[in-house]
Amino acid sequence: MTDYDPELEIIKARKLLKMKKKMTEEKPKTDRELLVEYLVDRGIEVLLAAEVQYPKETAIIITKIAELIKSGELQSKISGGALLSLLRSLGLHVRMDTKISIEEHGKLVSLSDRLKSKED
Repeated sequence: MTDYDPELEIIKARKLLKMKKKMTEEKPKTDRELLVEYLVDRGIEVLLAAEVQYPKETAIIITKIAELIKSGELQSKISGGALLSLLRSLGLHVRMDTKISIEEHGKLVSLSDRLKSKED
């Protein structure tokens, strides 16, 4: 007896053809999608703020960072603080919304609200 089964070989060939077709149909990730995968903490928030405030410049920076990722020169994750520092060192003074909250009676209250209530 032989282990050769023509029907099984046809099924395997069809599956292999489907897999090859699926691989060629998958679109490559954009530079931005690649960068977003590497962002941690508030990185996405920083990126969005930069894109709103400096769209042209941020697009160029995204492309350059993606090149570093693709080449393997950048392998670690990028925190929001690190991205903000990079952008500022390149001359993009990205403004971030910040809030200071304090805990009062088990609730988080913004510092500005707390100071307003103290004045009254």
